[in-house]
Amino acid sequence: MVSLAVFLQQIVVLYAIGFVGFLARKKGILNEHSIEVLTQLILSLTLPFLILYSMDQPYTMKIASHLFWLIPISVFILIISCVIAFLMRRILKLPENQQGVFEGLIIFGNQGFIGFALISSLFPDLGALYVTLFNLPYLILIWTYGIYLFVGKKDDVPWKTIFLNPGILSTFIGLLIFVLPIHWPSMVSDMLKSIGNMTIPLSMLVIGTFVANMNLKKSLFLLRNKTLWIVTGLRLLIIPLLLFPLIFYSLPFPLLATAILVSGMPAAPTIALYAQKFGGDTDYAAMGSMWTTLLSILTLPGLYILLYYIYLSINP
Repeated sequence: MVSLAVFLQQIVVLYAIGFVGFLARKKGILNEHSIEVLTQLILSLTLPFLILYSMDQPYTMKIASHLFWLIPISVFILIISCVIAFLMRRILKLPENQQGVFEGLIIFGNQGFIGFALISSLFPDLGALYVTLFNLPYLILIWTYGIYLFVGKKDDVPWKTIFLNPGILSTFIGLLIFVLPIHWPSMVSDMLKSIGNMTIPLSMLVIGTFVANMNLKKSLFLLRNKTLWIVTGLRLLIIPLLLFPLIFYSLPFPLLATAILVSGMPAAPTIALYAQKFGGDTDYAAMGSMWTTLLSILTLPGLYILLYYIYLSINP
């Protein structure tokens, strides 16, 4: 179990890298196209390589029984998130161009960037493997229902893109490597590790750049919108807290921490990209992602501290 001091140290390091990205954008070292370029680099190259490397683990029934808890837990929390988001949208009666954005901000967290970075840092041995499995239902949903929220027609969902994108392909290849008695040659493994390890700093640089691109006056105006505060509360606190009853099951602490912390990630910047592409409220989406990212500096340690002490009280 990772101590509180180590957790807080990892949080500080990650957000310090994000601050470097913020400064780099403000000083012009990173230009206006940097988010697009870095995101493409992470999603198409470094993250798939990290997945392929992290899933090259010795297969044992004990590890497998623990790991495959992550997929049903992920499906459960995504279904609950979808139901909550749908009901809240109906109650609040949002403008049409904010409806899909509102639901997307609640359902989809920044699991691919901050999620991978934090869990991989906390649990270097199996952390990336935990996040990979937990993210499998998420990846499918964000490429299907995430787009459906904006286009409203199933015919418009790019099915080939869903199942042939590098993240999904590397996950399924990694699963084969995990369950079969084969391993990467040492030279290939070293190459995958070297490139894959770039994911963590690059991800946080993207977050910092994303925050730097926001207009301060427009951001302060949008903060008057009560629905953004509802998104923040649901995304950062309510949804991850729904998983706390899992503490009473005999699950390893790293697995519980992965499920709870990844479920409490800030809203995904992908929703802002969808809004821009499919005609949603881009400013509303960007502000939701940025605001939850800033507040997650407080909520993620809070969730970990709560989990840490409850787990210790049950498993002294």
